[in-house]
Amino acid sequence: MTHPPVPPIRIRAALGLLAAALLLAGCGSADDGAAPANGAVAAAETRVQEIQHALDSWRGADSAPVAHRAAETVSNLITGPGVDLYGDADGDGTVDGPVTQGLLPGRAGEASLGAPLSGCAGPDLLGGSWADPTTRWRELTDRIATWTPQSNRFPQLPSHALRVVGWARLTLGSTSVTDAHEYAGHAQLHVDAVRTAIAACR
Repeated sequence: MTHPPVPPIRIRAALGLLAAALLLAGCGSADDGAAPANGAVAAAETRVQEIQHALDSWRGADSAPVAHRAAETVSNLITGPGVDLYGDADGDGTVDGPVTQGLLPGRAGEASLGAPLSGCAGPDLLGGSWADPTTRWRELTDRIATWTPQSNRFPQLPSHALRVVGWARLTLGSTSVTDAHEYAGHAQLHVDAVRTAIAACR
């Protein structure tokens, strides 16, 4: 049994509706992936406030132990428990700044507060791809191990959050309050950059 031919005008109309539907679907997907939920932005901003509070104590420390506790807090708030830098770095029997997630992904790619903001925060927060997080953390620990006042390779780290951890770890390895204050000053510049990057997601 043969069917009468469909008028060309109906074919064009049907194709037009299909194209419009596909376009709208594509736009919806792009928007969903580009903008993080407000809760994700708020969580990252709260974490930066906690980091800043500890950094204020670090900058104002009147003894090495006080600076160490504050620097440990800052470091832990950024790294989270998925990184071997996390924990009781000053050896006082207490983990200062305990969290279940870091601001940055863990060494095995564990979830982080910063990851949902990768599309809007620019390079300052995450510093690019974390497809190989083990290498990203190794780059930091290598620079910490080889750091000297004459050879500072922290500026080559694309993530400002990683640089903050670097200065915190140098503070933990020093008994000089003067050095701790200097390192805290460097860390403050990078915390400011992280805060600005996260604000761009609003």
